[in-house]
Amino acid sequence: MSETNRLKLGIPKGSLQDATIALFERAGWRIFANGRSYFPSVDDAEIECMLVRAQEMARYVEHGALDAGLTGNDWVLENETDVEYVTSLTYSKQSRQKVKWVLAVPEDSPFQRPEDLAGKTIATELVEFTKRYFAGKNIPVTVEFSWGATEVKPPMLADAIVEVTETGSSLRANRLRIIETLMESETQLIANKKAYQDAWKREKIENISLMLNAAIAAQGRVGLMLNARKVDLDVIIGVLPALNSPTVSQLSDQEWVALNTILDEALVREVIPKLKAAGATGIVEYPLSKVVL
Repeated sequence: MSETNRLKLGIPKGSLQDATIALFERAGWRIFANGRSYFPSVDDAEIECMLVRAQEMARYVEHGALDAGLTGNDWVLENETDVEYVTSLTYSKQSRQKVKWVLAVPEDSPFQRPEDLAGKTIATELVEFTKRYFAGKNIPVTVEFSWGATEVKPPMLADAIVEVTETGSSLRANRLRIIETLMESETQLIANKKAYQDAWKREKIENISLMLNAAIAAQGRVGLMLNARKVDLDVIIGVLPALNSPTVSQLSDQEWVALNTILDEALVREVIPKLKAAGATGIVEYPLSKVVL
């Protein structure tokens, strides 16, 4: 196989690695990360995977060492890299929500807003973005790189921190309070601009994008099939909180129709009794692996 027909794909190493590999499996690709190897195998001869830290992914994609990769838009902005944004993929290690980079200070500190930190020291892993943020507000601060455990640095090692959070629980556990949100971030599928102009690579990247989004769309949703008399149809459709309008098909008995729809799994326990009460029969719930919107 020629190099042209092989896609070099970066998988984020670290906290997002397991969630990313699980997402690819739901999308139809099995990625096997074994031991200390940075080159996991994948059951697609057209893809060559490499594990790369999310913080560095955008640089390698920009320079062409990788054709495409998954990383947060926070690290694209931090490194000011010039890459193609293919799609947003809202998933993370804990939830399906965007993460936030926040400015936080000790609970008992006098600081209430960013301006109060003039002349103070900020610890963060997001150094360049934080510098640009405070410079844009004309607030003179010292921004220091944090190698980790950033939450424990105030007040002895820093006056404030800029840290990423999903739920805020770690900040609260370390008695920190948020005074400003600097940005929201989510995982992006990004591509090298030259690679994205190659017809074969672009189609491969866009197919991956389609299937990853389909896997994400299916999370937390189920399919529902049921039969109903035509006279009850309006009432039953009113009960269904459909992703789209339900599909209605005529049955051999002219008085009956079949309905097929998608809904949030959390609603099933409330919807099925209502459907039964409205006259629906033959109600079947089934799992979804992908939903192409």
